[in-house]
Amino acid sequence: MSESLRDLLARTAARIADYRDATADAAVFPAFDAGDVRASLGGPLPEHATPASAVVDQLADAVAPALVTSTGPRYFGFVIGGALDAATCSDLLATGWDQNAYNALSSPAAAIVEEIAGAWLKELLGLPASASFGFATGAQAANTIGLAAARHHVLSVAGWDVEQEGLIGAPRVRVVAGEERHATIDRTLRLLGLGTAVIEAVPADGNGAVDVARLAETLASGPDAPTIVCLQAGNVNTGAVDDLAGAILFAHERGAWVHVDGAFGLWAGASDATRHLVTGVADADSWACDGHKWLNVPYDCGFVFCAHPDAHAAAMRYTAAYLVGHDAIRSGGDYVLESSRRARGFATWAALRQLGRAGIADLVERCCALARHFAVELARIEGIGVANEVVLNQVLVRFGSDDAHTDAVIDAVQRDGTCWMGATTWHGRRLMRISVSNWSTTEADVDRCVEVIGRVRAGLEARAV
Repeated sequence: MSESLRDLLARTAARIADYRDATADAAVFPAFDAGDVRASLGGPLPEHATPASAVVDQLADAVAPALVTSTGPRYFGFVIGGALDAATCSDLLATGWDQNAYNALSSPAAAIVEEIAGAWLKELLGLPASASFGFATGAQAANTIGLAAARHHVLSVAGWDVEQEGLIGAPRVRVVAGEERHATIDRTLRLLGLGTAVIEAVPADGNGAVDVARLAETLASGPDAPTIVCLQAGNVNTGAVDDLAGAILFAHERGAWVHVDGAFGLWAGASDATRHLVTGVADADSWACDGHKWLNVPYDCGFVFCAHPDAHAAAMRYTAAYLVGHDAIRSGGDYVLESSRRARGFATWAALRQLGRAGIADLVERCCALARHFAVELARIEGIGVANEVVLNQVLVRFGSDDAHTDAVIDAVQRDGTCWMGATTWHGRRLMRISVSNWSTTEADVDRCVEVIGRVRAGLEARAV
């Protein structure tokens, strides 16, 4: 390695460290001028080469004012964790090593580390040791892969080879899913050619979990056809988890494949305190989960698991004359959508190794406790109410009875910069959505945010009088 590259890596690492050191006190969402960023980086493509150090400095200087401090302790928008130290550095190693994680021919190191991390994940989440797994880009890809395996299986049972024959002329597939499913389920059905019109939506209970009795009625009232049931561990608004044991039992009695979208809620299985919420999860047929949420690994990283490895591989695998050899080492590319792909196993292994079983359980429990603390402290403030039962790490907050007022409070809190919470619409109401999933968040951070929310709301009330 040339000395110039070594120096540049050191300078780049110092920039990263400076950014991370500042997250505890930095404004969470930046006040920036998009025109300035475009002017600093845009214009015609340069005709001639630029020294690497100048390129890196120009990029870092230009985008610094526009960076969201989502890695910091007071970002509660979406369900985003801040990358752990070991995971961050291991991801930098993955970049430096520049490995293609397709199979053992392209990178035996990546393949072996995925084997180990995949086994650890199944053990942590309470999934069958015999399940296959894949390292995907996130829950969207994981849902797509899981439902592709489901499509293969249910149509194969019906005597149809979907990989060979496609969907034209195939038996119609039933898809039964909760009305509060995540939107990635719908997009997956579009991508797989099934379409969203096949969805038979099942009502949810008051906290967003599927009504199991209505699910059973829906399954029983429909035709005897290839059927996929989509369940949820972690409602995106409320954190609610479906009654997996009961729902899976009814679904399997009808011969249906059960897919669990557990983007963040599947991590409940890693803690004694929350494992009861996912009772029965191991009996499903496929599962989707994110690493860049509650495991706090860098973007982009998701996991898919399948209780039927043959169906999983049949839906994903392809062959070519040059893709042979090293059969003794698992080929990760046979279980995901991408061939050329990042070696996500390195950062995942590092996060699991840094935290250990007890550390991951503590992370889950602590985030849930902080979410409850948010709910309790905000509910003490007159005019603020909590709209959901806090079962995991999600809190929904309403301000008065007017949606416009709620949006105004959210906007003002975001502009204040101390913390960042997003907005959502749930059960016809505009609400503030607080997602607690960062390893570095403390009770002091929550108290500071509660004070800001209360102060901002009071200021808006005073100006309205």
